[in-house]
Amino acid sequence: MDKQKIRVIANPSAFMGNAWRWISDLRPIIEEFGGADWSGTVYPTNAMEIARKSAKDGYDLIIAVGGDGTVHEIINGLMEFPFERRPHLGIVPLGSGNDFAHNIGMQNRPELALRQILTGKPRKIDVAHLSDNLGRREYWNNTLGIGFDGTVAIRTRSISVVRGFMMYLVAVLQTILLNHEAPRFTIVTDQESWEEHKLMLAICNGSREGGGFFVAPDARVDDGWLDYVTIDKVSRLMMLRLIPEVMKGTHTRFPQVKTGKFKKMEIQSDRPLYIHADGEILAGFGSTVHQLTLEVVAEAIEIVL
Repeated sequence: MDKQKIRVIANPSAFMGNAWRWISDLRPIIEEFGGADWSGTVYPTNAMEIARKSAKDGYDLIIAVGGDGTVHEIINGLMEFPFERRPHLGIVPLGSGNDFAHNIGMQNRPELALRQILTGKPRKIDVAHLSDNLGRREYWNNTLGIGFDGTVAIRTRSISVVRGFMMYLVAVLQTILLNHEAPRFTIVTDQESWEEHKLMLAICNGSREGGGFFVAPDARVDDGWLDYVTIDKVSRLMMLRLIPEVMKGTHTRFPQVKTGKFKKMEIQSDRPLYIHADGEILAGFGSTVHQLTLEVVAEAIEIVL
């Protein structure tokens, strides 16, 4: 790549506080390619603030070193600017799940991912926008989980003895045992409408979440569509039966699973919803969210691969 003005935004607290161990090893690689300005995050939303300032200051490339939450914040910062002023984005996966990095084809090893970025070319990808009945507006880039999916994300916050995929699997099993509510959803999209009780409603830009669950195997980050996957109000035993299928992406063959694509969706529920956006908790226990509007923003960000 030509000489660029590069900002590295590193989250030393990613991967349950262990990312800092790898971050210092990346500096020599950056220096091989002419150096960069480094910033470390120290509190929630800090990555978004740094990304916003970097775009304002004319940086060409922002490299996110952290997990899905770090990427989520940076994209929200970049989306405050018109497309022609948004820096390109590179992702070095150093989180617990690293699902979005996987979905765009990044190497698992941080040093290889960094070289991939510094020698790569930009590619346009889609993101998504949401608004809720509380007036909040936010962008997200990988998955939005509602109901069962959202509860799993909430439960991961209290799990500290395991990391990565196993952390999400433990949270899944806890949710099956302790949280088996199936809200009644009223869904209207630009393609269809329906009203049913569902245990889970997942909206996906990328195919994988939770460190290894292929929730929407047909989802693509650059096709201009969002995919949805729902699971009916089934028994706990049936949910246990479906989990191994979700790991492989073969669950869509079951009649209790419904899938579809859309560009815009209106969601209403008969009760408050538990929601995550890219693994970040949007509506936790005690939620008052019962209405959402979702819309794809096609070719919104240029990712360097």
